[in-house]
Amino acid sequence: MAWDFSTEPDFQKKLDWMKDFVRTEVFPLETLDLDWDQLRKAIAPLQEEVKANDLWAAHLDPELGGQGYGQVKLGLMQEILGSTPYGPLVFGCQAPDSGNCEILAAVGTDEQRKRWLEPLLAGEYYSSFALTEPDNAGADPTNLTTTAVRDGDEWVLNGHKWFISNAATADFMIVVAVTDPDAERHRRTSQFIIPIDAPGLDVVRDIGSVENPRPRPYTYGSHCEVVLRDVRVDDSALLGNRGDGFLIAQKRLGPGRIHHCMRWIGQASRAFDMMCERATYRYAHGSVLADKQTVRNFIADSAAEIQALRLMTLHAAWRIDEEGTAAARKDIALIKFFGAKILHDVIDRALQVHGSLGYSADLPLESMYRAARAARLYDGPDEVHRDSVARQYLKGYSRPADDRPTEHIPTRRAAAQRRFADLLAEQP
Repeated sequence: MAWDFSTEPDFQKKLDWMKDFVRTEVFPLETLDLDWDQLRKAIAPLQEEVKANDLWAAHLDPELGGQGYGQVKLGLMQEILGSTPYGPLVFGCQAPDSGNCEILAAVGTDEQRKRWLEPLLAGEYYSSFALTEPDNAGADPTNLTTTAVRDGDEWVLNGHKWFISNAATADFMIVVAVTDPDAERHRRTSQFIIPIDAPGLDVVRDIGSVENPRPRPYTYGSHCEVVLRDVRVDDSALLGNRGDGFLIAQKRLGPGRIHHCMRWIGQASRAFDMMCERATYRYAHGSVLADKQTVRNFIADSAAEIQALRLMTLHAAWRIDEEGTAAARKDIALIKFFGAKILHDVIDRALQVHGSLGYSADLPLESMYRAARAARLYDGPDEVHRDSVARQYLKGYSRPADDRPTEHIPTRRAAAQRRFADLLAEQP
């Protein structure tokens, strides 16, 4: 097994170009209050530059217009793109579209790929993924109550979804619904592709949240409440096989969590830069903040934690590349909850060092701080991932004989005395 922390020179050039491009061309968009149509016009020329540099939708296979990069390279890219909310959008790898592209490519029919995947890849369509329900924990999709009932040659969908990302700006959504209520719990659901203008599909509202208490309608990054009332579709809407809803959903989670964590590193690094810059000139109690031990501790702890998360995440990405997503389950769960904590803690320290300026909307720290809280809920709450990690580790342990700890010194001493009896007998 080889370990290599180097980056190929040609790929490093791409990373360097991305870093400069994102900072000079994408960062300014954050300061403008653009609706969805305005944002699409603003990013269109930037997306063309990305395509010209062969970096568009790089997570996809070459036959789909991507670069076929493994998760390590994608992780390094996402660290740069995640430093701004619009980075992934400009590079054609934003959630939930990136995950929807992957599952359409993996299990979609030729007709589905032509109708939905091709315009999604081209940046002509945008999509959403409707899983979470208000009365059922999103972390346990086996409890879903949205139904798809067979009626002749059609499926009839009824249900209530919420926190459906980008539903307000989507052209279609993939809906997870129960098709076989009496089946084994991981075989109860199926996935359906539903046009956003389908009769009976109602995007009720943009939900206010800690991240965005008063969302502006029709803007990128919305989290919506969606109701399905007798939405009728034929078999061409069924994605994959009936009963494969849970299995298909798993295809988009592992790599997606790698990308989440690397984006969090990008955000944490941006907060770290702001914190260090502030420490060099802010004067209080006789000296600049950089001379204060507490602030130095903030900086040292943040640097160590960011580096630890980066190495953990790249190791998880490397395992996916080498051994597959299933082999990296423990690593993925570890970085998910650890990464969310690091993101929050680094931004919190940076805000503290900035004082009232950091608390104000004159810096991006306050919005970053609010968004960071959601990281502990995205793709399942931290507690679920901690539980998963603990259960996987515990599989490697068993109850000791006679309930005596393996490291019990009196027991070990007695065994050692028997083993070295001849040696001990020679002692005067």
